[in-house]
Amino acid sequence: MSTLDLDRKHVFHSWAKQNALVPKEINRAEGCYLYDGDGNKIFDLSAQLLCVHAGHGQKDILDGIKAQMDKVTYVAPGFANEARSKCAEAIARVTPGSLSKVLFTNGGADAVENAVKTAKLLTGRSKVVTRYRSYHGATYGAMSLSGDPRHNINQGPIPGVVHVLDPHCYRCPFKLTYPECETHCADHVEEVIRYEGPENVAAILMEPITGTNGIIIPPPEYGRRMREICDKYGIMLIVDEVMTGFCRTGKWFGVEHWEVEPDIMVMAKGLTSGYLPLGAMVVAERHAKTLNDRVLPLGLTYSGHPMSCAAGVATIEFYEKNNILGHVQGLEARFMGHLQKLKEKHPCIGDVRGLGLFGVIEMVSDRETRKELIPWNAQGDEGKRSKELAGELYKNGVFTFVRWNWIFLSPPLVVTAEELDDAFERLDRSLDLADSWL
Repeated sequence: MSTLDLDRKHVFHSWAKQNALVPKEINRAEGCYLYDGDGNKIFDLSAQLLCVHAGHGQKDILDGIKAQMDKVTYVAPGFANEARSKCAEAIARVTPGSLSKVLFTNGGADAVENAVKTAKLLTGRSKVVTRYRSYHGATYGAMSLSGDPRHNINQGPIPGVVHVLDPHCYRCPFKLTYPECETHCADHVEEVIRYEGPENVAAILMEPITGTNGIIIPPPEYGRRMREICDKYGIMLIVDEVMTGFCRTGKWFGVEHWEVEPDIMVMAKGLTSGYLPLGAMVVAERHAKTLNDRVLPLGLTYSGHPMSCAAGVATIEFYEKNNILGHVQGLEARFMGHLQKLKEKHPCIGDVRGLGLFGVIEMVSDRETRKELIPWNAQGDEGKRSKELAGELYKNGVFTFVRWNWIFLSPPLVVTAEELDDAFERLDRSLDLADSWL
């Protein structure tokens, strides 16, 4: 049987109606490009699921993984191991402030869950405040903590999750305009905490820049207000850097745009550039000292897996050796310039947003009313346009993440200026289809 026949017979694909899915076969990738089973060369404009920061097939990372294979492929979490120790040190080297003690996880979702457990352990409180337009993972707890439609689990979410409205300037839920609003979205968070009882709230959990729910960039003061609110009420600030970490936004981590230090940071994706699964919860030194004298009720069979940790070490060293941070900063103006030009040309575009090489196109049917071209949580026939547009992009040689009225743009961070220009030219052609729907 062919690869696709075996796939259809034996594989479940996430977030998809199985019988409606016709997946492309990808067996080779290099740099910013995928090569499918039909012989097409496709530009990977979303770095797969916004994770392949270093690009595909980087020899330095592969060599680091292969070298670990000759030493030891698995040791239980209770042992010390060179790859694990070096990966934790590398993380501590690039994280801001005193974030320095690491619990390794399998990915982002279980990093979030362990961060919440840790905040509850440290505070003795039960509630967690998070945003409606958020996504923190697909495990039961992480999905409950998320705010998009996927958090409505049939069996009901975990208890103690409190959702607040978002700092979304383009679609302000308070119908206000920045800066005249005086960051009312932050006041709203404090107001909800007061209603819930600050003595009950263990943590505020937030992405510094909202990821899969539209790359929403808060006002500059918002992050500092979150830190002030946490300090005022003894609440832990947990920052989810799964998408925004490792140079993606023009900083090592998105929270650095806030100029604050979180109590706990979670990460995955860019930590290994997707080469092997790995997530991490990183705790600030002041809290780590407290935990050192207590039994830590957290654990995973594959916590700190040597192969994945070797990939993490090699990936961070790749970023440092090749000055990926400087490269992203150097391309940011070009990237945002392309987005602005597309907005000027295509009436289907209502807004473009981005930082570093982390951007989104938000499509509308009417720029005045800002009515979404494809509604939030569109189902059935309404949702078909997302798939049609993704198909048009692929036909023009581009793969990227299209969700409802958003087109996500997060190329591998090694992309060249010429490759970026070419990808946007292909995107430009594809947007003619969306314009035709107006």
